[in-house]
Amino acid sequence: MPPLIVEAVRLPFLTGSLMPVLVVAAWSWPPPWSGLVLCLLGVGCLHLGANLINDYYDAKGSDPLNLRVTPFSGGSRVIQQGRMSAGTVRLLALGFFAAGLACGLLLALWGRPWVLVLGALGLAIGYFYSATPKALMLHGLGEVAIFFAFGPLVTWGAGYVFTGHFSTAAFMLGLPQAWLISAVLWINQFPDYQADRDSGKRNLVVRLGTSRSRLWYLVLMLLPLPSLVFLVEGLGLIPWLYLGLGFLPLAGKAISLAWRFHDQHDKLIPAQGITITSHLALGGLMVVGLLLGRIW
Repeated sequence: MPPLIVEAVRLPFLTGSLMPVLVVAAWSWPPPWSGLVLCLLGVGCLHLGANLINDYYDAKGSDPLNLRVTPFSGGSRVIQQGRMSAGTVRLLALGFFAAGLACGLLLALWGRPWVLVLGALGLAIGYFYSATPKALMLHGLGEVAIFFAFGPLVTWGAGYVFTGHFSTAAFMLGLPQAWLISAVLWINQFPDYQADRDSGKRNLVVRLGTSRSRLWYLVLMLLPLPSLVFLVEGLGLIPWLYLGLGFLPLAGKAISLAWRFHDQHDKLIPAQGITITSHLALGGLMVVGLLLGRIW
């Protein structure tokens, strides 16, 4: 993939959607390898399409007003910098959406027809998160949509692909990481606060203000803990899942930074990075725990 496209699609953020797939692959180990590859490709393409369509619409909304761009928020800026036209970004988005649906069609032909419904739902969330005038992000619904799309929807669908049936356990396995991907979105809205407010984007951080929003950020960062307890004690999944609690030191550091620097975008950058790392660490540790449970 050319470097400019890598930058435009914000490729490093792909871990947000692919890690939940790997968690369910470990839970259903060994997964059908062709199903795993198609699932990763399909989910990844839908995610990249959503990133691109977000840049396309934000280029006409909050991005031109945003003077607090960080490495983790404010979009890819390829349109603002004149390195890619808005039309090209939109065309790429549609191409990735089409590729994601093609993966879904192959999985349907492989014997998993309900993937088409789940994939269409994921595409709709990814598109209407940003697409005006009904954009979810404009009306305080984006956070809920991201929680569902990057958590239970992905794990539930992946569980169906890997096992051939829908499972409550697969759905609930998406909860711990859903809280943290919501925290990623939440903390990334802090530097964007002024631009979002001035452009009419009424997300929850704009509605609450960054001072009150930092309390909800703390809650989002800590909710994986009771979710893991529920998975083990409530659903009877293996206690090795408690390895996932190893993300908590990272969470504590990010919470401390966000609490002190919620209105200072330059000092908030480490908290943004640590939040993403926390999501990755939690998912990786859950994968390790689930695989260890297969051995012992």
